[in-house]
Amino acid sequence: MLDEGHQRHLLAVARGAIARQLGSAPPAPAPRPDPDGEAPRPAFVTLTKAGRLRGCVGRTDAAGTLHETVAACAVAAATADPRFPPLRPGELPQVHIEISLLSPPALIADPNAIRVGTHGIIVSQDGCRALLLPQVAAEHRWTAETFLAEACRKAGLPVDAWRRGAHIEVFTAEVFGEA
Repeated sequence: MLDEGHQRHLLAVARGAIARQLGSAPPAPAPRPDPDGEAPRPAFVTLTKAGRLRGCVGRTDAAGTLHETVAACAVAAATADPRFPPLRPGELPQVHIEISLLSPPALIADPNAIRVGTHGIIVSQDGCRALLLPQVAAEHRWTAETFLAEACRKAGLPVDAWRRGAHIEVFTAEVFGEA
C-alpha cells in the first residue's frame, strides 16, 4: 500500500504527463526517494469527466518504473483510448484522474471464487483478451456472472465463453484518485 503522499505524487505525475502531452509544460514532479516509486508495477489510469468515463488505459506487465508506467498510461488514456476522441487541452481541468495499481494476476479454475468489488478479472481465449478493473463491477452493481459476461463481450468472445474454457484470472487493485 502506498502512503497518501506517494498517491498524491503519482496523481501529479499523471496530470503533469497529460498536460505536457496536450501542450502545457508544467515542470515534472521531482522523483520520490522512496524505492517503491521505482519498482515496476502494473497500473491503469482512468479519466472521468462529469462522472462519465473519458479514457482508461493500463499495463498488465511491469515494464519500467511505476512513475514511467503511470505517466505513459495517463497519456494513453487521454490520447489513445480508441473509444474516445483525444482529450483537448481545455478539457483537462474538468477531468478527474484515478489510478489503479494491480496485483499479479492469478489463474482461477472456479468462477465462484470471484469476489465482486475486490477482484478484477482478465478473460482470455483463442488470442482474445479483456480486463475489467474491480471497481467496474461494483460501480455497475454486477453479479459475478454479469462481470464475466461483460469481460467476454469486451474481449470479443461469446458472453458465455467463461463457461466454455476461457481462462479466467483475478487480481486486486489499490485504487486512489483525485479529491
